[in-house]
This record gives sequence, structure tokens and C-alpha cells, in this order.
Amino acid sequence: MKNERTPFLTRAQESRAAIERLYITMRHLFNRGFYKPARTSGEEMRRALLTLRPEIYGSVNDPQKVELDGLVYVMDRLPKGIEACRFITLASREGYGASRFPVLVPAKRRRNCYRIDPEQMVIEVANGRSEIYDILTHLTFMFMEADKIRQHAFHERGGVTREWEKLEALIESGGTVEEDERELALTYLSTILGRTFEETEGAHQRFQENPAANSGLFHIVYALGKTAMREEQQHLDREISFTPTLRERIGHHLYGERWANHLKHYLLGQRLHERPLHIISANLHSVLNCLYARAALGAAATEDDIYELALKLSRTENGPLRKQVRQYALENGLHTLEDVSGTNIAVQLMDASRLDLTKLPAQLACNPDYVRQQQPVILVMDYAFGEQAFETMDELLKPYEGEGAQFRLNVASISLMGKAGILTGGKGDLMIPTAHIFEGTADNYPLDNDFTKADFEQEGLGVYEGAMITVLGTSLQNRDVLAYFRNSSWKAIGLEMEGAHYQKAIQAQARIRGSIRQDVKVRYAYYASDNPLVTGATLASGSLGAVGVKPTYLITLKCLSRILGDGGGATANE
Repeated sequence: MKNERTPFLTRAQESRAAIERLYITMRHLFNRGFYKPARTSGEEMRRALLTLRPEIYGSVNDPQKVELDGLVYVMDRLPKGIEACRFITLASREGYGASRFPVLVPAKRRRNCYRIDPEQMVIEVANGRSEIYDILTHLTFMFMEADKIRQHAFHERGGVTREWEKLEALIESGGTVEEDERELALTYLSTILGRTFEETEGAHQRFQENPAANSGLFHIVYALGKTAMREEQQHLDREISFTPTLRERIGHHLYGERWANHLKHYLLGQRLHERPLHIISANLHSVLNCLYARAALGAAATEDDIYELALKLSRTENGPLRKQVRQYALENGLHTLEDVSGTNIAVQLMDASRLDLTKLPAQLACNPDYVRQQQPVILVMDYAFGEQAFETMDELLKPYEGEGAQFRLNVASISLMGKAGILTGGKGDLMIPTAHIFEGTADNYPLDNDFTKADFEQEGLGVYEGAMITVLGTSLQNRDVLAYFRNSSWKAIGLEMEGAHYQKAIQAQARIRGSIRQDVKVRYAYYASDNPLVTGATLASGSLGAVGVKPTYLITLKCLSRILGDGGGATANE
């Protein structure tokens, strides 16, 4: 009888199992109501994260090096001062907005946070489970790096190092580093971090880019190390808890329903509810600028093509120009709805019948006869976050019933533009999905995308067409899992967090519930913000900057050309 060799899991299989363990653990801890990251309850999360080795957390597995790019990434998504807090509470909307606690909003996440006292931070969660997973993985990483800092602050024989004493003296004297002392302070800090002087200086500069949203590298490192020391030496444990109200409300569409009803009520009040409606999930500047900027700025914009004009409007010093465009738009068909529901998703409504069609960008195809006849309305909704995409789109597409009125929205098209990680290509390239594969489930969503690769091929950018992975969290992806999806028969071209959730809602409302027509046009297009398979090109490496202008506006122009050019939607008023 032949000896059978024991099968070994591949790295991709180990990583997928680690992702599954992470989510099972996080859901268990959420249901339990609290946990202590450094104790038994948090140990499984640490082990799973170390097994997974997410690309965005870089050298998290190296006990000698504190991961700096990952630390910048995480601190951009967590509230200022959280590094010094022992108690972190995740809450629903529970009245803190009316309190005297100052609102802290992270640089790269729309979430309201409140510093209760020197030791406690409250983070409001309104975006569903995806946001909870996002926060917990970031906190797990932050605590792991804090423990490294604590270990580096002590000699092997006990007693704190000279470098830690220097850092402590700096913080206790006010934490301000004069220019002539900066390099000396960074030298001490690089020893504590286990990084080169060049790496430490680079991280310091990245934190300095947005000083209002973080405490700066010196304060962050000291606070992380000090909090970890207090836990180790004085048994003052760090603790993460979830309020009973959050645990009760999560998953019930409370915020999404409130958001959608407010929007539909406004459409009814403005008598726009029967018009052909074209929904676009996108940022809140590109559609606005494409439709109104040239008309608003007049002679100041005539020499610029739309890409040059967009770049000009994006510069910090051109705030007065942006204000001019917005004011003109408000006088010519733009309606803005700030969020009052708790979703943090603002909405723009644009009445196309009031556009000056003679002053649109040359790259935007427009059929004036169609626009005059159909009078379409464009609804731009700001980006959702993970599972929140299903909640908001599902509620938006439902019929409206309230205040003596009942109606179905006359949805003609749904366009989804977003940033995504690319698996073949580089930053700024385009991805046109043919299906969304939902990671961690057996759910797959093929789609009849009204966009094809050919629509974008002559524009000077790389364009890829194929299946895309909707991941459970961008911060948990690693090279092995992503390479598997790219190289296997899935032949995936990229990854993002909302596509499958949106398509799930659209298919349910069109094909099962019958809330919208089955022939509604659906358009998905993404531009690459990062390539997680390339070292130094992950999201932690920094933003796209000017590189993102052309792909953003190219996709916007293609969407608007379909909407205003040839109808671009299901047959109106069926």
C-alpha cells in the first residue's frame, strides 16, 4: 500500500482560513459586547492577523520593526488621540452629537468620534458591519505595534533605554520639536521604532501633511508605548466595547431607510419624482464640475479642457473658483441634500432641463433634443462603505410610501464609479467589471455592464475587463489570496468593497421585487488607486494625487455622455 502524503495548505488557503477566523472572532466579540485586545479574547485576532500578513500592514510580522506606512494608513482612519486611550467604545447614534464633546472626524473616514476623557474614545458606527470590521482590524494592528514600541523602550536587563528617556522628556516639555532639534529627535525615535532615519523622517513628514487629524509621529509613538507599558506593568488593561444600542440596531437598515425616505420625500416636494432618474455613486465634485464649471467660470475656463480645469479646481488655493462653480450650479438646477440620517452619505440632485448645454465639455456627448424631451434628473450619492452599499441602494430603490403619497422612482440607469485595487496594471488604470465575486461566500453576481473595454481604450490609459472581487475589508488582503484570484480560473482584475453589495440590491429590486424595471441600464467602472501585489504600491503608500484626475473625469464623462447623449437608460415612463 502506497504511503499517502499529508496534504499541506497553500499560503492562499491559509490566508483565506485566517480571514474567515478573523470575521468569526470579530462577530463573536461583537455579540459578547466587549473584549481586551491583549488578553485571551483578543489573542485569536492577533494570531489570525499574523497568519494573514495583510499587504497594507507591511512588516507587522517583524518583531524588530514598527510598521510605519501601515501606521500612517491606520491613523488616517482613526480619530486623533486614540493612541492614548485605554477604553474604546463603538456606539450607534446615541446623542453624542448634541453633547459638548468635540467631534473628531478621521482624515480618511467619514465617522464621528468623541474624546470622553483622557482615557476613553467613542466611535459612532453608522455604516454597518463592514465599518466595525474595519475599525477592529485597525485597532488590532495598532495595539500590536504598540507592544513592539514597549519592548523597544526597555533594555534586555530591565530599565528604559536612553532613547525612550529622551522621547519622554520631549513630550513632557510640550512635544514641540524645533527645527534645529528635529533630526536629533528623529534619530532617537528611529531607534525606538527599529527603522532607518530615512524611514522615520518620511513617516514624520506624512503625518505632518494633515496635522489637524493626528497627533504627530512623536506623540503617537510615545502614547502607544506608554499605554502598552501601563497595561504590562500596572495591569491597566485596554478594552474595546460595543454599546447595547449598537448591537441591537446593526443590520436593520435604520439609517439607510431614513436616508432614502428623506431623499424621496425631497424629490416629491420638488416634483422631480416622476422624471427619468439616473443614479450615480461617485464623488461629489466630478459630475458637478463636468456639468457646470465651464458655464460658471466663463472666459476663465475657455482655454482649458476638462482635465486641466479639474486639476485647477482641485488645488487648495483655488477655493474661490470652486465656490463660484457651486454657487452657479445652485442657481441652475443643482439641489444639495446634506445627510441628516446618520449614513454620512450626502446627495446632489441635478435637473438636466436647466443645464446650459452649449457650455458642456467638448468630451461630453449631448443630445439636446433628448434632454429637452425627457428632462432627466441626475442623482449623485457619495460613496457608501462596504455593506452600507446594499443598505442604501436597497432602500433607495424601494417604492415610497408616506404622507399620503405612494410612488416608484422612474429609475433609468445606475452608474457606479469608484476607486479599486488593481491586480494587473498600475495606479490610474481602469477596470470594467463583468461580474462581482463576493469574497468569503459562494455569492457571485454576473452583470450586463453597459460599459465595455472598448468605450475607454482610445483614452491613453490601461483598461482591463473581467471579474472583480468584492472583499470584506481592504486592510485584510494579502498577496497570496489576491494572486490566487488573479491567476486561477477566476481571472480577477481587481478588488473593491461595494460592487457585490450594490449589485445584490439592484438585482433584488429589479428581478424579484419589481420595484424598478428589469431593463435598467447598469454601468460599473473603477480606476486603480493601488496595486496590492506590488511592494510600495498599496494604499498605505499614499494617495493618487494628480494621477487620479484623468481616470476620475474620464469615467464621469462617459457616464454623463450615456445619460445626456443617447438616453443611456431604460425606456422612460414605462
